[in-house]
Amino acid sequence: MDGADEDPWSAVAEGWAELWGGFADPVRRTILTAAGVGPGTRVLDVGCGSGELLAHVDASGAHPAGVDPAPGMVALARALVPGADVRVAPADALPWDDARFDVVTAVNSLQLAGSITDALAEAVRVAVPGGRVAVASWAEGALNDLDVVQRAVAAAADEDVPPDGPLREAGGFEALLAGGGLEVVAAGLVEVPWEVPDDATLVRGVLLGEDAEGTDAGHRTVVEAARPFRTEAGGYRLVNAFRYAVGVAPD
Repeated sequence: MDGADEDPWSAVAEGWAELWGGFADPVRRTILTAAGVGPGTRVLDVGCGSGELLAHVDASGAHPAGVDPAPGMVALARALVPGADVRVAPADALPWDDARFDVVTAVNSLQLAGSITDALAEAVRVAVPGGRVAVASWAEGALNDLDVVQRAVAAAADEDVPPDGPLREAGGFEALLAGGGLEVVAAGLVEVPWEVPDDATLVRGVLLGEDAEGTDAGHRTVVEAARPFRTEAGGYRLVNAFRYAVGVAPD
């Protein structure tokens, strides 16, 4: 939830929280464990969105802080975790002093920053020497059932699906962290299913941000593309994957 233009994200904040807020929980739990988060750990989540990672941090007895460029997302994060220090700012200009956090996380956000390298440098700057920086996001499209549906939607609109960037490929995050001066201590792939109960929820999630006319127009395309993932109960289960890496900030 990062990027130069915050308005689209604020506009869909409530829908995002409802339909996608808990989606990345498997990889969130993985990186928090790999980074050694526990009681007393000071954690900053960059691109915190509606605050779900902050809630995990708070439940562990750690001290959560978050940042997101979209005021609508920040409002939801503050409501979800009232004790968290959540601020509006871009990932490449964090409003904290140097060496403030034991762990800095960025889940599905670093790749949306104005400059990925600047955003990583900022994460390192606010981490204590020897602190952890943990990043995660979608793996390559071939590992994601959702990619099948997105390609169908793009084809119906006569559009191309953007190619996988280097951070989605094996070794991409490790190379990024190493290039930023961090020692990589953990990395891997986490299965992240997306489950919805019915056609309407499926379409709303896939076409989040579309107006009513666009949602109606895309309904049939989405449902037909997702048919292989339909469950016996009438819902859908699309299995996806996130890559992650954890690095140690230089002393």
